[in-house]
Amino acid sequence: MTALALDLGTARIRLLLSGSTTIRERPSACGDPEARRWPVRHGMVADMPGCALLVRTALSDAVTERHPPLERVLLGVPVAASRLDRRAAYAAVSSAARCRVTIVEEPLAAAVGCGVDIADPRPRLLLDAGAGIAEAVVIRAGEIADAGAVQVAVQVGAGEPVEGAGCPPYARERVVAMVADLIARVPAALRATVRQQGLLITGGGARDPELARKLCAELRITVSPVADPANATVRGLACLLGTAGSSGTSAIGRKDIDDDHQ
Repeated sequence: MTALALDLGTARIRLLLSGSTTIRERPSACGDPEARRWPVRHGMVADMPGCALLVRTALSDAVTERHPPLERVLLGVPVAASRLDRRAAYAAVSSAARCRVTIVEEPLAAAVGCGVDIADPRPRLLLDAGAGIAEAVVIRAGEIADAGAVQVAVQVGAGEPVEGAGCPPYARERVVAMVADLIARVPAALRATVRQQGLLITGGGARDPELARKLCAELRITVSPVADPANATVRGLACLLGTAGSSGTSAIGRKDIDDDHQ
């Protein structure tokens, strides 16, 4: 079976085929160079036809005639995505890939991609700082137990979103406040465990040293940007290709994130 991990980001789209270690990526743009469109905003599909064109173009580069037909796509979406947002992502990708599509929440995939045992019953704190959205989550026993999100004003260079450009100062303040609030919502009996395990940062924003310093100083918690943070989500999705359920409740998340039934 040929299956595909797909990270559809605001600035970059990343793909990883099952059985391969080569991550293919390109700007999340479609259309002619003179009139490029960016169909993903704050991690959500804002332009369905444009997103379908983007995915179709990326697939034509990644899945060649020497590969068997594509049978499945595991697609990452933000935790903050509404049911309508998820349906838009599902519709755009399934129309381009013409195969089964399963949705997985991106911070959960990112945790897998950086080696976290997501089945561990002890809660783990992770911040996924993307180009257009930053999400902090508490992961416990294979699920996202709680989450918060901050939309980030996209940093622009040469007319296109820039990944890893770092958070604007106002966004850093909001991200720190979001993580602090998330820690405060952890049940008191588990809060010491969360703090002891520290905070992992994934996504392109993990390359912003000022964000990590601010989180560490204000929250008094160990903060660890992971290795190769921008690729954590697509690596995790690839790891999960063999474990995602075929329908109903998935082994890798909550019931409402598996859209195979649509």
